[in-house]
Amino acid sequence: MKIETKLPKVGTTIFTVMSQLAASHDAVNLGQGFPDFDGPQALRDALTAAMNSGKNQYAPATGWPALRQQIARKCESLYRCRVDADTDVTVTSGATEALFAAIAAVVRRGDEVIMLDPCYDCYEPAVELNGGIAVHVGLNPDDFSVDWQRVRDAISPRTRLIIVNSPHNPSGAVFDPGDLDALAAITRDTDILVLSDEVYEHIVFDGREHQSVLRHEELAARSFVVSSFGKTYHCTGWKIGYCIAPRALSAELRKVHQYLTFCTFTPAQVALAEILEKQPEHYLQLPAFYQARREYFRELLASTRFRLLPVSGAYFQLVDYSEISDKDDFGFCEWLVANAGVAAIPVSAFYESPPPDMRLIRFCFAKSDEILRTAAQRMSAL
Repeated sequence: MKIETKLPKVGTTIFTVMSQLAASHDAVNLGQGFPDFDGPQALRDALTAAMNSGKNQYAPATGWPALRQQIARKCESLYRCRVDADTDVTVTSGATEALFAAIAAVVRRGDEVIMLDPCYDCYEPAVELNGGIAVHVGLNPDDFSVDWQRVRDAISPRTRLIIVNSPHNPSGAVFDPGDLDALAAITRDTDILVLSDEVYEHIVFDGREHQSVLRHEELAARSFVVSSFGKTYHCTGWKIGYCIAPRALSAELRKVHQYLTFCTFTPAQVALAEILEKQPEHYLQLPAFYQARREYFRELLASTRFRLLPVSGAYFQLVDYSEISDKDDFGFCEWLVANAGVAAIPVSAFYESPPPDMRLIRFCFAKSDEILRTAAQRMSAL
């Protein structure tokens, strides 16, 4: 049987490839971006209680009402943005589903979608599956900031959507208020929509505030904003995310959502609603928690020959390995697993066309002290 693939450029993701390679070499896996520690005990207890009290059937398609209300309250508290819990908040089976549903809801055949490279690997396939055309605009290579004039120059009459991501994966760069103003100026008096990937919204360092597009009234009126409880509560395997969007955009997203997953794991929604209400200090303390992880990992790597790039948010550390090897980043990651027993992710995997001679790899520091120490010790002799 001959099958013509709808995604000819897509194979096994780099995250799976590197994890399999790590397993085959018994390597420390700093490649895949998930914590190796559990979320709050109170959250796990609340999940068990929800299951034991019979909360095991379908939730409403748009999300458990109490959870949607808590999301709306958090939004107003953090970003001074009022959203309607009934019409503007949709709980999804992970942020990836929310991203796909938003793209599927508004992108039609021939529409162009601007995405900023390096970017997460699920954006382009979702665009292509829905008949859209991905238009890649490179971030500034020195600091991964956005050149908004380049974004403006990439806009055409076919532009339907701009995808942004702050805090940024893989670099850890974050927006400042001027970025929101620039994005608003570019989209003003157009029909262009914004999809803002904010899954690391609570992991911003050095006293900075997360610049959600929800802070900007003009942008909030034309944006899908996606976040992830998995990232916030160290439970990525639960696959619970959500999308905030104005009523009209949410209505279109929900049309798609109901035929993707219909609804999301009910006991986890009940538990998350409880923890948001009773323990808001968890997400408020998350910047300090991960900043300590960042500082510890950077101290461990200080004696190596890696050059460490700045990290302003998320839980990834980019390093330049030019002093160690002249291999390309894929080749170096393979070499690193085989020779040092440490797995990383090549940053070129996040690009359509990576800069020539780029020598950057990504480590995840959302790991235990022991794992980070072991990885650093193995790389200290390189």
